[in-house]
Amino acid sequence: MELHLAITAFVTLFVVIDPIGLAPLFVALTTGMDFRHRLRIAIRSCLTAIGVLTLFGLAGEALLDFVGISMAAFRISGGVLLFVTALDMLFERRTQRREDQAEGLPDEDPSIFPLATPLIAGPGSMATMILLTGTPGADWPYVLAVHGVMLAVIAVVFSLFLMSGLMERALGATGIKVVTRLLGMLLAALSVQFVLDGLREFGVVAAG
Repeated sequence: MELHLAITAFVTLFVVIDPIGLAPLFVALTTGMDFRHRLRIAIRSCLTAIGVLTLFGLAGEALLDFVGISMAAFRISGGVLLFVTALDMLFERRTQRREDQAEGLPDEDPSIFPLATPLIAGPGSMATMILLTGTPGADWPYVLAVHGVMLAVIAVVFSLFLMSGLMERALGATGIKVVTRLLGMLLAALSVQFVLDGLREFGVVAAG
């Protein structure tokens, strides 16, 4: 892969995945956890996202066609799931679940949902992998190079996840609550955008 193509692929995936924007979300989703717990969640979420994006990079379009799912439908379902998470953050339902954990009930693990998917490996990044690897004339070295670029972006995500403890200490308990509510609102808006994008692809909503 030529250097300018690698840079273009990196920038595209970086913007779509948005590692900088994911860092505070990781803080909000893992509030109160120790470093080892956060490390396990970070590793599990990033490895899962790598697996999902690799699958879509190699056989994404064929897979969706095989099961009869359009990318538009995938965007809508991802948006709905993300909206549920946003409601949890807005109304502090996660706080109640952590209180339940103190009473002996198991706590939820955000590594697979919503971190790995749809936040890291979301409809946008899946579609991006399909588009990048489906470039006309793309050979196997090019496809492998695209996956190498994807790994580099996920490495940035993982590095920022490991800094979440510093961010939490800097914000404090009150700051975390404020940020969690704000990010909940942003997640809700992002989820609606996913749904609108899917509806637009179906032709239900006019292009804006």
